[in-house]
Amino acid sequence: MINSHEIDYKIFGNDIQVLEVELDQQETVIAEAGAMVYMEEGIEFEAKMGDGSNPSQGFFGKLVSAGSRLITGESLFMTHFTHRGYGKSRVAFSAPYPGTILPIDLRQMRNSSLITQKDAFLAAALGTKLSIHFNQRLGSGFFGGEGFILQRMQGDGMAFIHAGGTVVEKQLNNQTLRVDTGCVVAFEEGIDFSVQQAGGLKSMIFGGEGIFLATLRGTGRVWLQSMPVKKLIEALMPHGQNARKEGGMFSSFLE
Repeated sequence: MINSHEIDYKIFGNDIQVLEVELDQQETVIAEAGAMVYMEEGIEFEAKMGDGSNPSQGFFGKLVSAGSRLITGESLFMTHFTHRGYGKSRVAFSAPYPGTILPIDLRQMRNSSLITQKDAFLAAALGTKLSIHFNQRLGSGFFGGEGFILQRMQGDGMAFIHAGGTVVEKQLNNQTLRVDTGCVVAFEEGIDFSVQQAGGLKSMIFGGEGIFLATLRGTGRVWLQSMPVKKLIEALMPHGQNARKEGGMFSSFLE
């Protein structure tokens, strides 16, 4: 791996945020395909297979690395934005749905890495390595939704992830935290992630919290989101859980 490029950034907005990255000459930021909002003069972009963290990597290695992104549901290619001009120039990115953009300094993470849900990555300084992290507990895969295939970010620079709604950061000190399976955004290495049954039979059927909950156990930081994209989609559907709430007592007369 190469040393990550040092980039400056600003985050604008509240509910629908924009990340603006300032690049010096020959600095590069990598991002998800389609995330770019605008870029200033001097910046050139190129779609590439792989994250560019290993320049000596051959074609087959890049193909394997890029192919692993397909497993997580992401694009085969990533877009590399490089400042080829003079002075400083800026490029901006937006998240795919309302929420919060989190700046992560990987140097401050345990083992310089962070484990995230598979679609959390937005952008990062060139030199950041993105790879698949498989949860070893099969129950997380069968029942946890997002829990089986996760993504690991490694490096010594800045990376940016996106979460739905409001973000809550929790510090666990040899503690256990139980969370809705879709609300886990990211956690440090050393945190054990598993999925367990949510209470008794009556609670599972009538509690409204789902049959299974994610269990995070250990010491380290955990980031949670209040509105996973799946919940957002369900809430906005014509027959979703909020359909009757908007119409109140008159909704029955409109059906």
